Amino acid sequence: MKRISKKWSVALCGAVMLTSAACSSLKTPATADVAVSKEAVGNAADAGGAQFAPVEMNAARDELAGANKAMAEKHYKVAEDLSSKAQADAKLAQAKANSAKAQNEANALQEDIRVLRVELDRANQ
Repeated sequence: MKRISKKWSVALCGAVMLTSAACSSLKTPATADVAVSKEAVGNAADAGGAQFAPVEMNAARDELAGANKAMAEKHYKVAEDLSSKAQADAKLAQAKANSAKAQNEANALQEDIRVLRVELDRANQ
């Protein structure tokens, strides 16, 4: 009888250890994903995402908020999924903002060139 009890206690300890390891391994990637998403949303905001890509920026912020809520409720898979979506939307917002700013700069250069040509034409007449 003692042998069976000892075997069961060893098996139970092993099961508890595996469950603890599984739970902590689920939490760690989700925590890291949420942190990366927060950084991505911050980078997109700094790049002008709210101005140049408001839809994507709002989606990223909403998804990040959802990921934080899921983390607080210990729904790590949901947090991981939402943080991945937040990262994607934040990167898209940042890319759109960078593209729009580059286009604005190109337009300004084109206008400067046009003005210079007009002035050169006047000087040559």
